[in-house]
Amino acid sequence: MRPLASALQARGFRVCNLAYPSRTAGVGALAAHVARQIRDIDDDEPLHFITHSLGGIPLRVAVANGAIPLDRIARVVMLGPPNGGSHVPDAFGRWRISGALYRLVTGPAGVELGIGEGSVVSRLPPLPFEAGIIAGSRSVNPVLSLFLPGPNDGKVSVEHASVVGMRAFLVVPHSHPFLMSAPAVMTQAIRFLETGAFEAFAPRR
Repeated sequence: MRPLASALQARGFRVCNLAYPSRTAGVGALAAHVARQIRDIDDDEPLHFITHSLGGIPLRVAVANGAIPLDRIARVVMLGPPNGGSHVPDAFGRWRISGALYRLVTGPAGVELGIGEGSVVSRLPPLPFEAGIIAGSRSVNPVLSLFLPGPNDGKVSVEHASVVGMRAFLVVPHSHPFLMSAPAVMTQAIRFLETGAFEAFAPRR
C-alpha cells in the first residue's frame, strides 16, 4: 500500500497506514484490532478508508458490531474485496490436507471467507457507508482462478467483489496482488475519496 499512500499524501491527505495480523487471527479479532487503531487516531473528523482484499471485511465487521462508530466513516474504497466471499477456501476445505495447507497460508481469517451460509460475509448487513469498489478482471494465478466463476483477479471474482449498498463499482484489467499499485487504480481511488464517484470509463492500464 506504500505507493498508494505516497499518492494520497501528494494530494494533501494525511495518511495512516494501518496494519493487522492477517495470518494469525480470525476476522472478529482483526476487526477489534482495526477498531483499536482507529480509536488511537487523534482526530475526531470522519475518516476515509482504502482497503485491499481481506482488509475491507474487518472494517465492515467493526462497523456492524459498533466497534467503529458509523460517524467515524467518511468514504471507503475497497480494492478486490471478497464482499460475497470466495470459492477458494470452500474448494480447498473439501479435503483435510488441502484445507490445512490453505489455513497455514492464509490464517484463520482466510478460512472464514467462503461463500456458504456459515461464512463471515454472509452474516454482514448491506454497506451503511459511502463506498466505491474496484474489482480486478485479470489473474496471474491460473490455479486459483479454476475455482472462481467468471472474470476474476485470481483471488476474488468480479461478481463477489460487489455488495448491496455500494455507491460505485468499477472493473479494471488488473490482478489481485497489483490492484493497489496500478497507477490508474490509484487515480480512481483518490477520485472517489474526493468526489464520491469513479470516472465514467474504466482505465485501460
